[in-house]
Amino acid sequence: MIFNKKEWSYIFYDWAESCFTVIVWSFIFPMLYGLLAKNIEGSESIYGFIVSIISLSVALLSPILGTIADYRGYKKRFFLFFFIIGIVFTFLIGFYPADPKFWWMILLPYAIASIGYAGTNIFYDSFIVDVTTDERMDRVSTAGYAFGYLGGSTIPLVLAIVLLQVIPGLTTDGILTIGSLSIPYDVYTGFRITFFMTGIWWLVFSIPFLKNVKQEYGITPEPNPVLNSFKRLFHTFKNIKLYTPVFLFLIAYFFYIDGVHTIIAMAVPFASNAVDGITADNATATLLPILLAIQAAAFVFALLFAALAKRFRTRTLLLATLVIYCGIAIYALFVTKVGHFWILGMLVATSQGAVQSLSRSYYGKIIPKNMANEFFGFYTIFGRFAAVMGPTLVGGISLLVLKTFGEQKGGTMRYGVLSLVVLFIIGGILFIVSERKAKNHAGRA
Repeated sequence: MIFNKKEWSYIFYDWAESCFTVIVWSFIFPMLYGLLAKNIEGSESIYGFIVSIISLSVALLSPILGTIADYRGYKKRFFLFFFIIGIVFTFLIGFYPADPKFWWMILLPYAIASIGYAGTNIFYDSFIVDVTTDERMDRVSTAGYAFGYLGGSTIPLVLAIVLLQVIPGLTTDGILTIGSLSIPYDVYTGFRITFFMTGIWWLVFSIPFLKNVKQEYGITPEPNPVLNSFKRLFHTFKNIKLYTPVFLFLIAYFFYIDGVHTIIAMAVPFASNAVDGITADNATATLLPILLAIQAAAFVFALLFAALAKRFRTRTLLLATLVIYCGIAIYALFVTKVGHFWILGMLVATSQGAVQSLSRSYYGKIIPKNMANEFFGFYTIFGRFAAVMGPTLVGGISLLVLKTFGEQKGGTMRYGVLSLVVLFIIGGILFIVSERKAKNHAGRA
């Protein structure tokens, strides 16, 4: 698969930033926070509150920042602002005091680094209209997700496991001996190095993007850009009928990506609830190889969808991923053994990257190019507020089954996961409706 310099630079930013996702957002930081605050009453609620505040802040600011960044020359500046904040505070996470008494201090750099990371994504996603054509957008977007899974997610996670699990086992009384060197080393040292590694990884692999990607589409700068940006945002809402296909797609995206995010978030709790033989003592050893295999398989399948995008319409491929996710939710009903969970994980891997990357590229094709940042701001809002209905649906249905029929073999969460089919069906129907609206609009144009 041949990409030009700008396309490769865009793709490798996914490789760069995915390290933050897997280390800070998904696995390692939550593990460290749990270690530091395990005896603090209410610490989990505080963590959840911080995560919600971050998501809400980014979601509400996205269309405003995006609208301002639609002026030519502004997009890269905004990206750099959030990029620098994200990198600096990722490094600062590693300087936390390794003392449970100061458990709360780690939340400040985490929150600011997360805002920086989330802020860069508003503009990174919208840069796809600047680096490639509509015809190549599917391939570039899916390749980005593919290399994100291969490098940004898998390699840093393996390195983190070595730093946190393997190296501490080689130490004697907290001293790591390498030849004639004796280095103080404990699990906290491993955490620190992991966060430093994350900042370095993110910075170094972002260099091609920083050097080669520039804003091609935009609005000519004018006086009072902030005031005029709010006017343009208001004008978009006022004339929302002009963009009916776009907003219908966003509503469809909200439903089906909610289901996707829920399956990702609920994977480990589901396995613990449904799979025979998984206990608190062996959960990490059993599930970690599966999670790593999912990342590697997701790379392969994302590239496969990138190749298929040459032959099939984005609409067809996107609907295919939703059908697969319906199958995943149904198959979850029958998962009882570790082997079944492996199959479930591989099914998720077939479509996890594809549904996200195809959604991004499809959206990039249907929005006005000179308003890409504003519209990707709306895209961020719908993505951020997703994963609200899904967990509620899973929890509610699981509890309803428990109260009505009592405890079930393999737990009741499987019935909650089955209910996610509703989100994929609603999302698919709304997506088809948005497609038809888009054709009608094109016909009148």
